[in-house]
Amino acid sequence: MTHQSRPSATPLRPETVLDVRGVPPAERHPRIFGAFERLAPEGSFVLVNDHDPKPLFYQFQAERTGQFTWDYLDQGPITWRVRIGRVATASERSPIPKVRSV
Repeated sequence: MTHQSRPSATPLRPETVLDVRGVPPAERHPRIFGAFERLAPEGSFVLVNDHDPKPLFYQFQAERTGQFTWDYLDQGPITWRVRIGRVATASERSPIPKVRSV
């Protein structure tokens, strides 16, 4: 039996989890937006909440249009998990290398 080696994959970094279930309601959105502001371009975190964070989604739409991604991972009924990501702006994206002729 022969063993074929696979190319090594880049290891995945653990994703930050922000669990706001124990945070007073008045402090949740500021804490979540603070975490978002600290994200690297194309970074993300997983928000854990005790209700559907739809109002937060609308706030992101109003205040960060085109700057975020929103992906439900779990939708209740007890726990909601949403991956919130930061979209890289054109100036933050790595430039495409130019192809040179030889």
